[in-house]
Amino acid sequence: MQPALPLIRCQDAVRTYPMGDAAVTAVRGVTLDIVRGEYVALTGPSGCGKSTLLHLLGAVDIPSSGLVSVNGRETSAMRDREATEFRLRHIGFVFQRFYLMPTLTAAENVELPMAEAGVARRVRRARALELLGYVGLGDRSSHRPTQLSGGEQQRVAIARALANAPSLLLADEPTGELDAETGVTLLELFARLNRDGTTLVFVTHDAVVASAAQRVVRLRDGRVVSDERNR
Repeated sequence: MQPALPLIRCQDAVRTYPMGDAAVTAVRGVTLDIVRGEYVALTGPSGCGKSTLLHLLGAVDIPSSGLVSVNGRETSAMRDREATEFRLRHIGFVFQRFYLMPTLTAAENVELPMAEAGVARRVRRARALELLGYVGLGDRSSHRPTQLSGGEQQRVAIARALANAPSLLLADEPTGELDAETGVTLLELFARLNRDGTTLVFVTHDAVVASAAQRVVRLRDGRVVSDERNR
C-alpha cells in the first residue's frame, strides 16, 4: 500500500512582498509536511515568518514560488473565488483578536460560516449550540461578545472555526490576548480537539505555549531551523 499523502504539503515555498523599489522575503524555501491528526506549533521570534507561513498553509496567501497543497489540492494554483470557497469548507481559522461580530450573539457568530455555506437555518442553529456546548459555553449562546470574557470570546471563535467541520484548524497567536490561566484552559481545549481528530497548526512566539503541541517547527529569518517532536 502507498502511504497516505500529507494533509499539508509545502515544498520550497517562498513568499516575497514588494516594498517600493525593494522586496522583503518573509518565507524562504520552506519545505514541510503535516499529516492528518497532527498537532503542530510554528514558533520563533517576531518577524521570522510564522504568520506568513500560516497564511500560505491556509490558502489565505499564495507563494511567490514553490508549492502548497492542502488535502490533495494545490492551493497555490487556485483563483481567489476558488480559494475562498476552499477555505470556507476545509479550513478553520482562529485569530488572536477573535474577530467576532459585536452585534450578534455567540450562537449567531458560530452560525455565520454555515450560513455562507448554505446550511439550512434549523441545522446551523442546532450545530452552533452543539459546538458551544463542546467548548464549554452552552449557557452563553445568547450572550454578545461584550458580555463575554476574553477567554470565552476565544472559545466562541474556536466554535465558529469548527462550524463547517474543517479538516484543518489554523490558529495565529490564539493565546496572545489572554492571561496565563485562561491561556492554559485554551490549550487544554486544543488538546481535546486534537484527541477528537482535528488537525491543528498554531503560531506562537512563546516556547512554553509551543511545548503543548506534539511537534514544534521553529523558524528564523523565514527558514525552518528545527523540527522536533515533543511526544
